[in-house]
Amino acid sequence: MNPRPVDRRTFVRLAGGAIAAGGVGWLTDVGPHGSPPSVSAAAARGTVTRYPLFIPPIVSPAGLTLTAQPSTIDLGGGTSNAWTYNGSMPGPTIMAHSGDLATIQLVNGLPEETITHWHGMLVDEFNDGHPRFAIVPGGTYTYQFPVQQRAALNWYHPHPHMLTGEQVNLGLAGAFVVRDDEEAALGLPTGPYEVPLVVRDATLNRSGNLQYKPTSGGFDGKLPLVNGIRNPFLSVDTTLYRFRILNGSNARIYRLTIGNAFPMMLLGNDGGLLETPIMVTQIDVAPAERLDVIVDFSGLTVGDRVMLRDLRAGWDLLEFRVATSVTTAGTVPASLSTITKLLMADVATTRDFSFDGMSKINGQSYDMNRIDFSVPFDQTELWRFHTNGNAPHPVHVHGASFQVQSRRGGRGMLFPWEAGWKDTVLLEDGESVEVLIRFSAYRGQYLLHCHKLEHEDMGMMANFEVI
Repeated sequence: MNPRPVDRRTFVRLAGGAIAAGGVGWLTDVGPHGSPPSVSAAAARGTVTRYPLFIPPIVSPAGLTLTAQPSTIDLGGGTSNAWTYNGSMPGPTIMAHSGDLATIQLVNGLPEETITHWHGMLVDEFNDGHPRFAIVPGGTYTYQFPVQQRAALNWYHPHPHMLTGEQVNLGLAGAFVVRDDEEAALGLPTGPYEVPLVVRDATLNRSGNLQYKPTSGGFDGKLPLVNGIRNPFLSVDTTLYRFRILNGSNARIYRLTIGNAFPMMLLGNDGGLLETPIMVTQIDVAPAERLDVIVDFSGLTVGDRVMLRDLRAGWDLLEFRVATSVTTAGTVPASLSTITKLLMADVATTRDFSFDGMSKINGQSYDMNRIDFSVPFDQTELWRFHTNGNAPHPVHVHGASFQVQSRRGGRGMLFPWEAGWKDTVLLEDGESVEVLIRFSAYRGQYLLHCHKLEHEDMGMMANFEVI
């Protein structure tokens, strides 16, 4: 994966070299594990019509009404029926500062029950979006919670039992960005130079509408969308851009790269900033995982184009078009954040979780009314996640972030984007991953589950209680 610390001079030099080596930045055609890309992706290159990237509106969580409803949206080159938050796909980007109070009313305008989970947010059980709080069509649910966590890209999506995959796939998701003073002092790109990218796949029916066709192995869409747009482009200036990336797919894993190994400076992941920036040329991102990366276009000239691609499917995701030359240099500090480490020496309990087949954890399918285990408040624990068939399983924990310690079997290593604080970690075939976790925010009932949404809906989920 070519990770290493980086200074900005090296970053600019490598970025310019990547463009020079690849002309307009096309990467050599490769797909999963070095295989050729899909025929459609290769054939479309150079002939596809591209559409402006949609940037969701920014809203405050104070006094926000969030309506889940059927809508008609523009996918780029055609419209589709969808289920949306406040009429857009993705939904509005909620922007808050640590210390704010969120007061949000969810209105269910759907033809079935729903509830919204604030993925990555540390909230009490009554604000977490547990499926037992799902509201009927026409119903409302009022959330009120303090924003008490470090700066990070979180997100929100439905969490009703057995209906999550459908509702997310039909469009219900949005970003929830938390700011804090530590991040603000770094002078990272902001405003038009900070761009959210919700990457997902989709399938359209013959009428051009989003179609949810799940399988037990997970939904496998036929085309990619970025911020709800097919074949999007973004006009950029010759400066630094900060991209806040969410894998909003039900099941698909992406291997992201830019151009001909154009460098990306990795700043953070699910739980916010890393300690230092790390340069990478490829990043694997599983469903629900987030990335915070800097891309430096200052070595390019007006008219250059470079593509964000997925190497696993051979898909072109987003074209960057250099439109304006600017003199704004931008900076990336060598030190980003201080992360307090959880320690193996403090581990009070070790727990093992086997993700079995496509519907069970430790041999049990989900029962909304059953508590599967209890965790003492503010106690450091070691949790081991194992695969027992039908991986990959992106494992997500509600109520706390964790720190990944080791991976055995399978890929047999940790990756730069798994450092710091996480709330979702990928288990591939034959892997065992250890994490350290401590629930020090709230007591109450939370969830552990596979974030391949079809697995979740089939029962690969467990209730636990922090006591």
